Amino acid sequence: MGDLKTVVLVLGCAANLLLIAGILWSMFQPERRVWPPIHSTGAHKIVVWGLTCVGFGSAIVLGLLEWGELDFPWIIRWGLGLCLIVLGNAVVWSGVMQLGIAVTSGDEGVLRTRGLYRFSRNPQYVADMAILIGIGLLSASILAWPVIITGVAALILATFAEERWLIDRYGDAYRTYLQKTRRFL
Repeated sequence: MGDLKTVVLVLGCAANLLLIAGILWSMFQPERRVWPPIHSTGAHKIVVWGLTCVGFGSAIVLGLLEWGELDFPWIIRWGLGLCLIVLGNAVVWSGVMQLGIAVTSGDEGVLRTRGLYRFSRNPQYVADMAILIGIGLLSASILAWPVIITGVAALILATFAEERWLIDRYGDAYRTYLQKTRRFL
């Protein structure tokens, strides 16, 4: 079982670190960016979604393999952890429905400033962070946390990489939105 945990831990952290590397590359090389993509292709979507799914999936698997290793109180695990997972999923899927799968996957769309986007410029990223943290709290797994932390770091960095891209796409409309709406909450 120890070898399986190690493999899952390495896979999850590696996937998240690859996402972080791609996001940092995009921030410092915007003319050759990979997120958001210059040209969204099926292969690009497979890579980004694949790495994201490996990161989230690894956190879940490690959580199940190490269920209850940390001595978190019941209310933290089942109250806060489960609540973050459920609410996070509700917000993520609401955001996907507002934007559509294609735009959520990196295609260019229209600027959204209503619905969830009137409260946060990045409600889906905030919700994804809540889901990851909820997995860590509910499972009370020690080994899930490195995957969760690298996953949250990738999500935070993605907001900065997207911001420049959004300014380039939507100009003054996005600059006005920046002034009115918080990045996260």
